[in-house]
Amino acid sequence: MEGDYKVKLEVFEGPLDLLLYLIKQDEIDIYDVSLERITRQYLEYLQAFKELNIELAGEFIVMAANLIYLKSRSLLPVDQQPPEEDAGEDDPRWDLIRQLVEYKKFKEAAAQLHLRELEQERIFARTGGSSPDREQPLRLSEVGIFQLINAFQTVIKRVEARHDVQEIFGERFSVSEKIDTILKRVADGAAIRFSDLFGAVVSRVEVAVTFLALLELIRLKQVRAIQKSVFDEIEIAPAAA
Repeated sequence: MEGDYKVKLEVFEGPLDLLLYLIKQDEIDIYDVSLERITRQYLEYLQAFKELNIELAGEFIVMAANLIYLKSRSLLPVDQQPPEEDAGEDDPRWDLIRQLVEYKKFKEAAAQLHLRELEQERIFARTGGSSPDREQPLRLSEVGIFQLINAFQTVIKRVEARHDVQEIFGERFSVSEKIDTILKRVADGAAIRFSDLFGAVVSRVEVAVTFLALLELIRLKQVRAIQKSVFDEIEIAPAAA
């Protein structure tokens, strides 16, 4: 990863990509790695920047998705674990790995969100009147990529604390199916809470796939992530709303 960000854990200190490599090589036990702590440290690192580095944020999501997969895989008995990377490509369980690899699309989605933010700022500046101090009418604020990452981190933390969450490697979660699910939930024109998208998830992988589906819909401008005020929960609304 670019930049000077380093993970600081009891068992490791260094770049996140090196941590991922050592875990895959069985040099570090995945059980000793706290995903919540890594995410919290990274969010603190991002807050040190005046502007969000889209490249760094995207790379982190890819790395985190791989860590989520490795940690969940380790919870299964050896005879039930998905195959390693030299296994046949036709094994349906490899869909899970491919879904996480698709997280690289996050960079593109994040860039699109950032461009939309800049465009909205320009539009609002042109229509805001001649006086910068004039009170502006109340409007729904589109959520930036940093807020989405922060909200995603909160969801992951809640899901990991639930006792009913499990990693079912035989079950396949499709990004396209999750896209359809989200669109159906906002079909009546009403907004839904961000957290409600993850209320019925059965695994961490499903959380990841659902979040990817949401980012894709935002990139395609079919839904919007909005807040009524800075402290309100993020809501997902159809783009035309």
